[in-house]
Amino acid sequence: MRKLDRKLLRDLYQLRGQASAIVLVIAAGVATFVMSMCAYRSLTATKDAFYRDYRFADLFSSTHRTPDAMLSRLRDIEGVAAVETRLVYDVLLDVPGMSEPATARLISIPDRGQSELNQVYIRRGRMIEPLHSGEVVVSEVFAKAHGFVPGDQVRAIINGKTQVMKIVGIALSPEYVIQVQPGSILPDDKRFGIFWIGRRDLEAAFDMTGAFNNVSVRLALGHETDRVIDELDRLLKPYGSVGSYDRDEQLSHRYLSDELSQLRGMAVMAPAIFLGVAAFLLNIAVSRIISQQREQIAALKAFGYSDFEVGAHYLNLVFVITVGGSIAGSGFGFWMGASMMGMYEEFYKFPALDFLVNWPAVAAAFLMTTVAAVVGTFVSVRSAVTLPPAEAMRPEAPPTYRTSWWERLLPKRWIAPEMRMVIRNVTRRPLRAGLSIVGISMAVAVMVLGNFSLDAMNYMMLFQFRLAQRQDLTVTFVEPATESVIYEVQNLDGVLESETMRSVATRIRFQNRSRRIGIMGLLPDPQLYRLLDVDERPVRIPQYGIMLNSKLAEILGTTVGDQVIVEVLEGKRPTLTLEVSAIVEEFAGLNAYMNKTRLHEVLQESNVASGAFLKVDPNRIDAVFAELEQRPGVGSVTIKDAMMQSFEQTVAENILVMRSFIVMFAAVIAVGVVYNTARISLSERQRDLATMRVIGFTNREVSTVLLGEIIIFTALAIPLGCLIGYGLAAITTAGLDTDNYRIPLVVSRNTLLLAASVVVVATILSATLVQRRVKHLDLISVLKTRD
Repeated sequence: MRKLDRKLLRDLYQLRGQASAIVLVIAAGVATFVMSMCAYRSLTATKDAFYRDYRFADLFSSTHRTPDAMLSRLRDIEGVAAVETRLVYDVLLDVPGMSEPATARLISIPDRGQSELNQVYIRRGRMIEPLHSGEVVVSEVFAKAHGFVPGDQVRAIINGKTQVMKIVGIALSPEYVIQVQPGSILPDDKRFGIFWIGRRDLEAAFDMTGAFNNVSVRLALGHETDRVIDELDRLLKPYGSVGSYDRDEQLSHRYLSDELSQLRGMAVMAPAIFLGVAAFLLNIAVSRIISQQREQIAALKAFGYSDFEVGAHYLNLVFVITVGGSIAGSGFGFWMGASMMGMYEEFYKFPALDFLVNWPAVAAAFLMTTVAAVVGTFVSVRSAVTLPPAEAMRPEAPPTYRTSWWERLLPKRWIAPEMRMVIRNVTRRPLRAGLSIVGISMAVAVMVLGNFSLDAMNYMMLFQFRLAQRQDLTVTFVEPATESVIYEVQNLDGVLESETMRSVATRIRFQNRSRRIGIMGLLPDPQLYRLLDVDERPVRIPQYGIMLNSKLAEILGTTVGDQVIVEVLEGKRPTLTLEVSAIVEEFAGLNAYMNKTRLHEVLQESNVASGAFLKVDPNRIDAVFAELEQRPGVGSVTIKDAMMQSFEQTVAENILVMRSFIVMFAAVIAVGVVYNTARISLSERQRDLATMRVIGFTNREVSTVLLGEIIIFTALAIPLGCLIGYGLAAITTAGLDTDNYRIPLVVSRNTLLLAASVVVVATILSATLVQRRVKHLDLISVLKTRD
C-alpha cells in the first residue's frame, strides 16, 4: 500500500463521524433517484409489455347504435391496422352484503375466442363458453373487494330487468389497468367493476342485434392520429358518435401516464437537494482538513510529491466518501423501489409487476455524486495543490477580531464574554456561517416538502367534497330523463333535497387549442353542487355565457371575456360562440358549466336531465338505494362518502410511506449538517477551548462558545427553511398539476412546527454528541505546540 493511501485511511478514521454523516446525505439523494428511476423503468416496461401482448387499442369512440355493416368501412380507413366493435353499457348491480348499489360496466366479448383488441388476461377460472348464457368474467379488483370466486353469482339490473350472472373467470385488461369510474377522482373497487359478457347475451338484453355502440382502433405504424380520428368521426357522426379520442385521453392510460410523469419529477428534484447539501458538507470537511494539514502538505511536496499527486490524494478522499454513499444509496433505493412496486400492485393491475433494476440510472447516480463532490471540493483541493511548501510551513495568520455590529446594538454588560466570542466568530466568517444556515434550512425545507401533501389533500377534500359538492348521492340516467322521471327521483322517500343537471359532450376551441369535455348545465343558484372561486365564495351561474374551471382555462389560454367555440357532439350538434363569463376553482378534472335553461335552449330540447344530485336522510338511505335499483332509467349511483373514503384510504397509504422516507431523509440532512458544523468548529477551535478551560472557564461556558454558533445557525435556518420549503412545495404542485387532478398549495402551521421540531431535535442530539467531546478534551495534548 502506498504511503498516501495509508494517510488516506488515517484521515478517514479521524473523520469517521463527519464522513458517516456525509455518506448518509449522499445515500438519501441516491436512494431517491434510484428508487424513482427503477420504479419508472419497472412500470414502463410492464405497461408496454401488457399493452403489446394484449393489443391495447390506440383510438376509441362511442355511438348510440351503429349497424355492423359499417365495420368494413372502418377497416378501409387509411392507417387503420385493426378494428374491434362491441357493446358497452353501465348497469346497476345488487351485490350481496351491500345495501347501496354498485355499478358494473358490461363489455361484450366474442362468444368464441379472444377479442381482436383490448384482450382479456384470465387470472383465475376461464373465459365464457359458447351457448352458455349468463356467464361473465369479472375484473380482479372488483372480485377481490367482494371475495368473488369462479362459480359465484351476482344480480344485475339490465335494461330494467333483474338478471343473474354467473362468474366463470377473474381477469385483467390493458384497458383497465386502473379502474376508475368516469366522474370519479380515484378508483372505488367495491362499487365499480368491469364485467365481460358474451356478445349475444348483451345484444339480446339491449335489443342490439346486428349493431354496436363502441369502437376500438389499432393504428398502423407511421400514420397520423388526427387524420384517422377525423375520418372516424365523419363515418360515425350519423350514428350518434360523441367524438373519437386517442390513448392519451383514455382514463386508465392517463392516470398511469401521470404517475410516470411524477416519478420523473421526483427523480430530478430530490437528488438535487440532497446532492447539493452533500457537496456543501464535503467542501467544508475537505477545506478543514487542508487547513489543518498545511504542514503535511508542505512536507509531502518537500519529499518530492507532485502537485498532481497531492491533489489526487484529497480527491481520493472525496471519492471514497461519495462512492460509499452511492453504494449505500443504491442498495437502499433498490429496497425502496421494490417496496413501491408492492404498493403499485395494489393500485395498478398487471399480470405481473416485477421490480427491474435500472442500471443506467445507477451509473448516472454514481456520476452525479462524483460531479457534485468535485464541484463542492474543487476550490479547496486547488488551494492544496497550489500552496507553496515554504508558505505551507508557516501557520495561517490568526484572524482579526473586531467589534461586530451585533455587539454595538446591545450594551456590553448584557453580553457575556463567551457569547461575545460566539458573535465574533460568526461575523468574521460570514460566508461559512451563511452556508451552514442554508444547509440546516434545507432540512427544514425537506420536512415541509414531505408533509405539505397531507395538508393539501385535507384541503382538497374539504374544498371539493364539503364546500363545493354537498350532495350525498349523484344519480346518472341511462338516457336524458323527462320531467316525470325527475319528479319520481326527487320525491323518493328519504330524499331531502335534489337538484338536476344536464351534461352534454362537446369540444371547446379557443384559437389553436381545443379540448373534448362535457359541459354541465346547472340551476342558477345551486346549493348541492356549488361552484366556488379561489376565495371559496359561491359563484352564481349566469344566464348567458360559459364558465370554465381554472385548469381548463389555463389549457385553452382563456380569461374572462374571451369568446370560445363550442361544438356540441350529440343531438343536433349545434356550434356555439360563447363568452367566458367566470373562472371557477376545482381540483379534479376539466369541466365547463352553463345555465341549465340556456343549455336546453341551444340544444333545442325540453326540460330533461342527465342526472340528479340528492341530499338524503341518513336513516332512510338504504330505502333510497332500494328504490333507485328498481328504476330502469338509472344508470349509476355515486356515493360521495364512499368516494371520499376510497380517496382517503388510497392517498393516505401512499402519503404515509412517502412521509416516512421524507422525515428520515430530513433528519439525515439535519444531523449531517449540524453535526458536521459542530465537529468542524470543535476541530478548528479545540486549542482555544482547551486554553479557556485552563484559565478557569467552566465546561458550560466552554460549551456555550462552541454550541452557541449552532444554536444561532438553527434559529436563523428555521424561518429560512420554511420559506424554501414553501417554494419547493409550489414547484411540486406545479409538477403534479395534471388534467385528472391538481394539488392545492397549502402548508399548515402544524407542518411548519413539525419541520422546526425535527431540526431542533437533530440539533440537540448533535450538540449532545459534540459536548461530550468537549468534556473529554485532552488539555495537555491539545495545548502542545506544533513547533
